[in-house]
Amino acid sequence: MKWKTSAALCLSALVLCLQNASALEPRSGARLRFLDKITGNASDLSAKVGESVVQGRLKITVRACHQAPPEDKPEAAAFLEIRPVSAADGEEGETLFSGWMFASSPGLNALEHPVYDVWVISCSASAPVR
Repeated sequence: MKWKTSAALCLSALVLCLQNASALEPRSGARLRFLDKITGNASDLSAKVGESVVQGRLKITVRACHQAPPEDKPEAAAFLEIRPVSAADGEEGETLFSGWMFASSPGLNALEHPVYDVWVISCSASAPVR
């Protein structure tokens, strides 16, 4: 009985996630916010899908960005890869973060870094990518 209840709850959660995910449309770029926790300086960054931006000592690559249509509840999700960059020679280190970040829940899947914070603001306003 307990197993059936757990399975039903998991299935319901999966269906809800798939319904919400299907409502998101692919876009051509992402708007991100970058925070230097030491100085308190925040700046907005824009990057197209497949492009990288270097800010501070991080290289941020946008792999995908999906946004809800205007008639739905506002939501944006971007798949990001974040690597450290050496100040001396620009050499990249091992991946610090690789995954989806959600604008409505920045703490759900966040970059864990002692100096920098990065989160998704929105996807580009251009027409959906098909």
